[in-house]
Amino acid sequence: MIFFASDILSNRTYRHLFFAQVIALVGTGLATVALGLLAYDIAGGDAGTVLGTALAIKMIAYIGIAPIVGAYANRLPRRSFLVAMDIVRAAVAVCLPFVDQVWQIYLLIFVLQSASAAFTPTFQATIPDVLPNEKDYTRALSLSRLAYDMESLTSPMLAAALLTVMNFHWLFSGTAVGFIGSALLVVTVILPKTISSPSKEEGVYAKTTRGIRFYLKTPRLLGLLAITLAAAATSSMVIVNTVVIVRDTLGLSQSDVAITLAAFGGGSILAAFLLPRLLDRIADRRIMLYAASVMTIALAVLAALTAAFDHAGGFWYIIMAGWFVMGFAYSMSITPSGRLLKRSANANDRPAIFAAQFSLSHACWLICYPLVGQLGAEMGQAVAFAVMAALALTGTLVALVVWPTRDPEIIPHDHSDLPPDHPHLLQDHATEDGHAFVIDDLHPHWPRQ
Repeated sequence: MIFFASDILSNRTYRHLFFAQVIALVGTGLATVALGLLAYDIAGGDAGTVLGTALAIKMIAYIGIAPIVGAYANRLPRRSFLVAMDIVRAAVAVCLPFVDQVWQIYLLIFVLQSASAAFTPTFQATIPDVLPNEKDYTRALSLSRLAYDMESLTSPMLAAALLTVMNFHWLFSGTAVGFIGSALLVVTVILPKTISSPSKEEGVYAKTTRGIRFYLKTPRLLGLLAITLAAAATSSMVIVNTVVIVRDTLGLSQSDVAITLAAFGGGSILAAFLLPRLLDRIADRRIMLYAASVMTIALAVLAALTAAFDHAGGFWYIIMAGWFVMGFAYSMSITPSGRLLKRSANANDRPAIFAAQFSLSHACWLICYPLVGQLGAEMGQAVAFAVMAALALTGTLVALVVWPTRDPEIIPHDHSDLPPDHPHLLQDHATEDGHAFVIDDLHPHWPRQ
């Protein structure tokens, strides 16, 4: 990590934001473990249903809340808004140990995830302004991916250690401390001011759909969304069915479940280390399409091997190898997304574009999570692998078609609808090269190339 992290962590603002993210992630990881135990404490054998519903509520909150926040984020003071969302999340964590009804879990999870849906895209859209240099921002994306992967490995182990000396309810206190720590770190920095859009006032519907409309008119972002579908198909198979494959099919232990998940995380961590240097030499499109292709092939191969050898003695090692490969490709496919989003929006529209990605990407997971679980339960894991492979292939092929091979930032275009003395023509078109093209009020359609 040192070889690409030292320079960007010397930036005090980014350093504080990064460690705020890490602390909040650890708190979230503790909450994930505690929530499962709380659901079992209240619902017993129906805990799986409770958790499944809670996961669906999480995705609904992400899909519904993020575009609304993205529409108005550039009007809000960033630091105060991020701190407020951390405080809301901490307050929910404090309340969770005291619930004794399933509906209370659902209500609090909706509030918690709505705050996360407001916090995360705003936080993500702030980093490009803190680190405007492309190379620094690329390293920040890899460092962020590494933080997510390390959290997925370390939080369960920390929770297991804490549970040896305390009741699971106290884990929620750790979650609250994580969010408060995040808020304290954010409040110690001065964030770049948001830029108010000079465009005419829009209605609520037009403003809340602005990010998604601009997103869906940008070819490279359509490609990103298609690749996100492939990534969602892959990670959903891992998240939902690992425990079923390891415990039920192979009859292995709980610790073997953790080891299997660690193989996926290990592949993702390796990719996070390699990506900054690769992205210096290879275009985002090529890396992401190769990664989506690898995920598709891995799922298809595992479908065939599962159908043939699912009870064989060495099948666990096949699964471990497959998980490692898919983890590597998964990280390669999603980590560069921030670069594409930054490249595809003006500063004033960036929060809305990041929110659109947040919302649309979670719509992919909302499709894949229940589908892969149902397929695995009713038709077997080989069918689940095969259907996820088909979804990943669909996403890869769509990305190949809609994302042009030649994807320059500066695209020649004219403005026959603008008067010759319009500021945009006098400033942004003052040079022969023109300006980086993005969809906005002055550029409502992508030009033909």
